Amino acid sequence: MKRRQFLHAALGAGALAGFAELSPAMASLTWARRSLLGFGTTLSLQAGHEDARTLERALDAAVHTLRRIESQMSLFDPASALSRLNREGELVSPPSELAEVLDIAHNVSRDHDGAFDVTVQPLWLAFAAAQREGRLPDRREVRDARAKVDWRAVQVSAQRISLDRPGMAVTLNGIAQGYAADRVRAVLASYGVGHALVDAGEFAPLSTNSLGRPWTLGIADPHAERALLARLMTDGRCVATSADNLTTFSEDHRHHHIFDPHTGYSPTELSAVTVVADSGALADALTKAFFVAGPSQARALAHRWKVDALWVDKAGRWEATPGLRIEKA
Repeated sequence: MKRRQFLHAALGAGALAGFAELSPAMASLTWARRSLLGFGTTLSLQAGHEDARTLERALDAAVHTLRRIESQMSLFDPASALSRLNREGELVSPPSELAEVLDIAHNVSRDHDGAFDVTVQPLWLAFAAAQREGRLPDRREVRDARAKVDWRAVQVSAQRISLDRPGMAVTLNGIAQGYAADRVRAVLASYGVGHALVDAGEFAPLSTNSLGRPWTLGIADPHAERALLARLMTDGRCVATSADNLTTFSEDHRHHHIFDPHTGYSPTELSAVTVVADSGALADALTKAFFVAGPSQARALAHRWKVDALWVDKAGRWEATPGLRIEKA
């Protein structure tokens, strides 16, 4: 999986100005950073606390939380709870976090007519298998894979998770990182950390950065590597991005890792979506729903879910809802 680079921490021009104006409370904070590999990418945690030892314990607990969630929801680890569910079709006494994230996914699927669906893994497998042979899957292969896609066939309870159709498989790549960001932020806050930026592949901020300013994220241009479209100043909400050039099945990016569950193919109108929401899991899942909805329905979708969003079409044109604090790069 390519490194997720469409959002990254960025200080705006002149960010260092005013450093001497820090309040005594901000100046008293000790800051630390942890970087680690997880979810197929590089993750990072930045946090400040008045007590250095408490900060280290908080970061240790945050890393442990990331590792635990990854161990449950990874498709790459055959021993993960998710891999066992896909292999056996059921999971007895599932981890509570796995059941919780599936419940969140179920709610998004239900409220948006299945535009977000964690059971699209058979489609990904069909495209990946064809790619290894230097081709795209034919219509029959896509049809057969799509017949195994249906979020309503995933039954979730605290006692058991089951897949009701043969050949079904779940992927949480479209929600797990946002969920992890939520959980890690909550862990840090439980240790009294009031200033932090969690990068679990999606972002969850706490208050301000070490300069007492809003955490600022760069939104990358999906059509120009290493170029920014805009800078986003966070407001306490979580931020998630999906783009069509992270994992592709065709050089023109027409076929990529985001699928419309209703057609079996990738949505055709958008190249990238950033969603800002109170929950990282919700923001993460909704980026895929926005892809399926397309630019004509983006504003209505943002209003319906009470979120803000920025979307980029295939021609590189971008729009955003007015609730975002953004400046052009």
